[in-house]
Amino acid sequence: MAKKEKKQVPLEASLWAACNKLRGSVAATDYVNVVLGLLFLRFAYDKYQIQREKLMENEDTKIFVDNPKFYSRDNVFYLGEAERWPYINAHSKKNDIYQIIDTAYTNMEKNNPALKGALPIGYYADLHIEPSKFSSLLDEINKMQYSLTQTDDVIGRVYEYFLRKFCIAAKSEKGEFYTPGNIVDLMTRIIQPYQGSVYDPCCGSGGMFVQSAKFVDAHQGNRKEITIYGQENSPKSYRLARMNLAIRGLSCDLGEENADSFLHDLHPKLLADYILANPPFNLKAWRTEKQLTEDDRWKGYATPPVGNANYAWILHMLSHLSYDGTAAFLLANGALNAGVEGEAEYEIRKKLIQDNKVEAIIVLPRDMFYATDISVTLWLCGNHKKAKKVRRNGTEVMLRNRENEILFIDARTLGDGGNNDDGYTLLTEADKERIANTVFAWQSPDKGKLYHNVPEFCYSATKEEIESKSFNLAPSKYIEFVNHDIDIDYEAEMRRIQAEMKQLLNEDKQAQQMIATAFEEIGYGID
Repeated sequence: MAKKEKKQVPLEASLWAACNKLRGSVAATDYVNVVLGLLFLRFAYDKYQIQREKLMENEDTKIFVDNPKFYSRDNVFYLGEAERWPYINAHSKKNDIYQIIDTAYTNMEKNNPALKGALPIGYYADLHIEPSKFSSLLDEINKMQYSLTQTDDVIGRVYEYFLRKFCIAAKSEKGEFYTPGNIVDLMTRIIQPYQGSVYDPCCGSGGMFVQSAKFVDAHQGNRKEITIYGQENSPKSYRLARMNLAIRGLSCDLGEENADSFLHDLHPKLLADYILANPPFNLKAWRTEKQLTEDDRWKGYATPPVGNANYAWILHMLSHLSYDGTAAFLLANGALNAGVEGEAEYEIRKKLIQDNKVEAIIVLPRDMFYATDISVTLWLCGNHKKAKKVRRNGTEVMLRNRENEILFIDARTLGDGGNNDDGYTLLTEADKERIANTVFAWQSPDKGKLYHNVPEFCYSATKEEIESKSFNLAPSKYIEFVNHDIDIDYEAEMRRIQAEMKQLLNEDKQAQQMIATAFEEIGYGID
């Protein structure tokens, strides 16, 4: 890799410096889009340069150094001179810098089909940032330091940084919250997407897919054995996802455009092996009263209510799940017991349980999300809970029939309590292993030996038990609570308290006597 002319600094420190260049020019909540578009150009060039040097090292490949095919075969974007970061940075003080950037984006899309429609052409010219500030911003991007050889989710890291620093105050009115990598890591550890199709109907910036690829890499799997499908309604998030996955070398099908998953399903015939998702929490007015009332996705179930899309998301995902596929998704805790008998949410949940669709319910700690402090629930669902083989940690294992049971885990007491640099709760490695291993032990044919109900942590409930509790899926309804006061000897405790109070009264009496004596000694008596 070519040596950088300027000293590099850690990514987060340089991001803060970049923010300082943008103050007063754009809204703080737009910093992320401004920086990511430029960082993409720099990152694409760095990867291009590494590939170019590899080709130059070998006499047999040196002649192909300007052949785009010898870049695209390794998921690297071929860049002409005008698209390369040194060229762009060298022209940072030119009056036509915005046109130079738009030309670079246009050429990149033309030469790399995976980027079609993904790049923010025309975006910077519309911002009207003062030229000197924009030049300084490019200089800060040039100093940024990050890993190129490891599978770091660079765009995800930048996105998280801006959410922590600038977007937290802007609470999402639509319940859309970026999923921290710490939670996604837990989800992938549990469902283990080694091979097959992975789908996210509300994919945001694509973090679920990046984490899936990381899981495959960490377990010596082959990324080419995973096929990625997704959909995203927000145009900004859609472009972020396209850039994020493209720069990571992950091929994907996110559709030709951003679109609403309910009203314009871009993958109507898809049956995925794995689903990973974090739908908007408690989304209101997701359809009109007359829309989607006879939709095939909830055939056999009540139509999800207009006022809350939680169960619409569940039915949408299950409709896209293969016969023996697995879904892991997050929902607000209110979905666990929403509605009363006769109402749509209650009746949908009842039928999901009766139809053996729900595998496990895991309540996570509070304060794990950057823009909300609520506790959320991780649902594990599937279309097939009978005995079957799955690939786990690189080997095939057998799962027992779990049709009559649902596993409940209460993980609210786990995590580091925000004792980290970010101040948001993170599950430790031990926490994630404990949760995943509990699920695996419960699914095992050796459940009797490997799994045990643990008070205040986990419980395996039968469908009959759940029915007796009105199909409520809140773990607190099933997991045993330990009364930590039960072993207290109350008579002994009262004697101890009485003795302490007697001692305090005596000390108080002595103190008053000492004050009275002191006043008498100086000629003042206390009546």
